[in-house]
Amino acid sequence: QVQLVEYGGGLVQAGGSLRLSCAASGRSFSIYAMGWFRQAPGKEREFVARISWSFGSTYYADSVKGRFTISRENAKNTVDLQMNSLKPEDTAVYYCAATRHSMAVADALYTYWGQGTQVIVSS
Repeated sequence: QVQLVEYGGGLVQAGGSLRLSCAASGRSFSIYAMGWFRQAPGKEREFVARISWSFGSTYYADSVKGRFTISRENAKNTVDLQMNSLKPEDTAVYYCAATRHSMAVADALYTYWGQGTQVIVSS
């Protein structure tokens, strides 16, 4: 089993920045990639960003490309999501997830999930 815990959500004004962190514990050697997803009220959960554990290759949703940056620190088993130029439409619960599929963007391919952290962007 892999346990994931997110940190760093909160309230920020539009145009501001937040940094989310996710700490993995347990059988973290089984992780091939980690991703961030988000779910806004009344909407389906959507992919935000993904990073492969070994090579650090990244992939972003078009809606966040150029504003968000995903990074990982293998020695600490952590993955961060730096969010800049935040918009009200970025308001959502953000989830960290882990998968054994290194190129996965579909949430169905992610096995382990954190509890989520709320991000609210005020206009």
